[in-house]
Amino acid sequence: MKSLLFLLLSVSFSYAFPIHPGNRSEEQKAQLVQYLEQFYELENEPKPRARKSSNSLEGKIRQMQDFFRLNVTGKADDDTLAVMQQPRCGVPDIGSFVLALPGWSKTKLTYRILNYTPDMKAADVDAAIQRAFNIWSTVSPLIFTRIHQGTADINIEFVTGAHGRCPRPFYGPQQALAHAFPPGYPFRGNVHFNEYYNWAADSAIDAPYQLRFNLFLVAAHEIGHALGLAHSSDPEALMFPYFKSTLSVDFPLTQDDINGIQAIYGPSPNPPKEPAKPTLPKACDPKISFDAVTTLRREVMFLKGRHYWRVYPDLSEVNYELISTFWPSLPSGTQAAYENMNDRVLFFKDNRFWALNGLQMEPGYPKTIDHLGFPQNIKKIDAAAFDEDTEKTYFFVGNQYWRFDENSQSMDKGYPRKTREDFPGIGPKVDAAFQHNGFFYFFYRSKQWEFDLKDKRVIRVMKSNSWLNC
Repeated sequence: MKSLLFLLLSVSFSYAFPIHPGNRSEEQKAQLVQYLEQFYELENEPKPRARKSSNSLEGKIRQMQDFFRLNVTGKADDDTLAVMQQPRCGVPDIGSFVLALPGWSKTKLTYRILNYTPDMKAADVDAAIQRAFNIWSTVSPLIFTRIHQGTADINIEFVTGAHGRCPRPFYGPQQALAHAFPPGYPFRGNVHFNEYYNWAADSAIDAPYQLRFNLFLVAAHEIGHALGLAHSSDPEALMFPYFKSTLSVDFPLTQDDINGIQAIYGPSPNPPKEPAKPTLPKACDPKISFDAVTTLRREVMFLKGRHYWRVYPDLSEVNYELISTFWPSLPSGTQAAYENMNDRVLFFKDNRFWALNGLQMEPGYPKTIDHLGFPQNIKKIDAAAFDEDTEKTYFFVGNQYWRFDENSQSMDKGYPRKTREDFPGIGPKVDAAFQHNGFFYFFYRSKQWEFDLKDKRVIRVMKSNSWLNC
């Protein structure tokens, strides 16, 4: 069941070939092999034995799947390939290169910024790098001092392609965001950022459709490597291999990160106050409510905070996932979501929305909701639901709703209207909504209403978590 979501989406994914590496196109197999060579030490056999044996390839696929907590099949299924497409760090996940215990032999380290990216002001780069060092010094005895000339322990540089004597050039289909070298490696202390990408003090979309990556978050991750940390398989950890814009910019370290750095250098003599840990939602909590609900092909997604439940209505299995594992650019706390007739899913938070097409987020997002025709005074959408019969989408805001024509991409005239007038029996406010088998389901707090849109009447009232085997 874990791979069902991606198997259902396989038609629209450019790497959508479900089974054995031997069944892939030569180009697709070459990309898979290159990924495994780069991050899982798949041996590159010399010619004429350049063709990889299926056993060696499947073994490395299994390693990758085990690391990312996927179903371990040894096959290049869609879950596995979807993970491969996300922006990530260039440090391998498996192999002798990735960890260099016991780390630096001293706790007072110097760093030097050798050059700057043209994407940011020099002062903003300085501030981002300093903050990245500070988060590690708050949980360890390490002290970092910046120098402007001479030889530093850790050198920061923006480069592209083949750069100097570095053995890990930035090119190919798996261009990494950055990489760093641990203390026990000949290139120790080098932290390289790939200038191919756009860098910024935040994570956002710039025209024309170019994603900007948060320099602070990527730098904090790479500095972890420069201090001797390997990648973590915890999707919420800073040291997880893939970039996540949803990490806290105030303090992105998890306990897994803290345990790792303290295993090498010990605890800080002045430890910070431990931040409050978020409470994980429980599916069968009688008071549970949802941020948003949407269909996704034949599945239904129930979103809550940083997580979501995946439900296949014709089966009894329910899966619980971390949103950023599959869509790292989506924020937590999505407030509305819906899928239209083109298998396109829109996610809303505050006055912005993101578009998912197949397995990938569309470029050019987030956009503001005024692009859909909402007036400037509307700051957020509470719920959205698509009607398959009319190909219209209903947007609920407060005690009103708008109706949007998906074909003309415009709001219908005569809206907004009062929710209670056209949906009798439904309260004035809606938290989430979706359509299934011709019925609409409206959620508010811990209750849901099954509604017949043609007869305009409530069929039954249920607990909001009745879909989750509760």
